[in-house]
Amino acid sequence: MWHGDALDLDAYLAHLGYEGDRAPTEETLRALHRAHVLSVRWENLEAVLRKQRSLDLDVVQAKLIGGLRGGTCYEHITLYAAALERLGFRFSVVQGRVQMGETAKIRPESHAMVVVELGGRRLLSDVGFGSSPLEPIELADDIEVSDGTWAYRLRRQEVTPGADGWALYQPVRAGDGQPDTTGDGWMVRHTFTLHPQYPADLRVSNHFGSSSPHSPFSDRVFAQRVHEDRLHLLDNRLLTTVRPGVPGPPESRELAADEVPKVLADVFGVELSQRDAELLLPKLV
Repeated sequence: MWHGDALDLDAYLAHLGYEGDRAPTEETLRALHRAHVLSVRWENLEAVLRKQRSLDLDVVQAKLIGGLRGGTCYEHITLYAAALERLGFRFSVVQGRVQMGETAKIRPESHAMVVVELGGRRLLSDVGFGSSPLEPIELADDIEVSDGTWAYRLRRQEVTPGADGWALYQPVRAGDGQPDTTGDGWMVRHTFTLHPQYPADLRVSNHFGSSSPHSPFSDRVFAQRVHEDRLHLLDNRLLTTVRPGVPGPPESRELAADEVPKVLADVFGVELSQRDAELLLPKLV
């Protein structure tokens, strides 16, 4: 289904720096998840430059693994699901609604994740958010977890009127205006249900995200890179660095347009061709 047989698994694992066991165990999943989040880049530049992004596995592999580019969740999950399938994991792909503190509006399903079944347990493996958790999170109601730096809360709740599902929360970051949606310092990041999704579903959502004028990702540059101790965010020309545990607002500065290609390369590991860099500059208003 996810074309795992067409994946160059050795190249993918080499890119991750993974040399461990390939058996479909929780230990393997946790190691792959962490390595993917820290190694595979996240950016939406193909949508900004061309209003499209392919989910054909050969194109995704060449872009995310063979080149110095990244992708959004749909490209990440296309690659990651193929790897999990090839390794023999049982899983389903799901989609969620990115809220980032918004509770009054119903936003479209625009974020793909994987739920893995292991030993009668289900683990959310959310590798394509950009600022993704560094570890899978077990699907259990009202739990708080930490991967050593970043904390999360998972709750079962109503996610749209009359529909139950799951909500992933993150702590409110002081000084950057994030809403406290729980009253005790947490903000809903995204909600999701366990309704299985398939490559055809991801293609529909991916097309909207990359080409629709109603999508926030079709004409505005975004890049994210999470490390074990910090998070870098690029929103158009605003570069922000978040360091958990450091008091006060996060570091941020507005870049000049001609700085952006170099910052993409130096900070985010995303290198544009000269032609693409030239095409990008007029869009950085």
